[in-house]
Amino acid sequence: MEFDKFDAFDAGIELGGLRNRNEIRLLVCYLLKAIDKPIPRSLVVDAILNDGLANYFEINEAIAELLKGGNIDRDIADGEEILTVTARGRNSAELLETTLPKTVREKSVNAAIKLTTLAQNKRENEILTEKLPDGGYNVTFVLGSQGDELMRLTVFVADGMQLEVVKNNFLEDPVKLYSSIITALTI
Repeated sequence: MEFDKFDAFDAGIELGGLRNRNEIRLLVCYLLKAIDKPIPRSLVVDAILNDGLANYFEINEAIAELLKGGNIDRDIADGEEILTVTARGRNSAELLETTLPKTVREKSVNAAIKLTTLAQNKRENEILTEKLPDGGYNVTFVLGSQGDELMRLTVFVADGMQLEVVKNNFLEDPVKLYSSIITALTI
């Protein structure tokens, strides 16, 4: 395997990103090994794209080649393609992981963890929006845990931009909102 020649498209790649197809394949295996659970293909792609670590088309080509080579497996769950690393892919990642720059490994794993957490928060919680006739929105945050509603909070926001900000902030850490309210009410 050659890791020293640039043979991948570099459109959209940030400084320090991967420009070698073997490195991109290795990164996909490393990421799946590090997360160590089945994750959606879209999340793998987004985690690598997030910091401009590799080109979109090269990532998808790497996944196709890894599937063909038996380094990763795929399954379909809830209409979404889910990827897992095989023993063969895990061994390759363990043997060659130091070939990848440490910053690339860390950025991709951190992005994958963040995106996995965000997806889980979207599944476990709900955000309801109501456009008001006089302008603005009522936003209702429903914090749930496996079917049990822990909290329902409705707030007013002035416009669509503020609406998106509060929705994204809630989904990043819904427990933080709950904890802050409980703390404010009990102290």
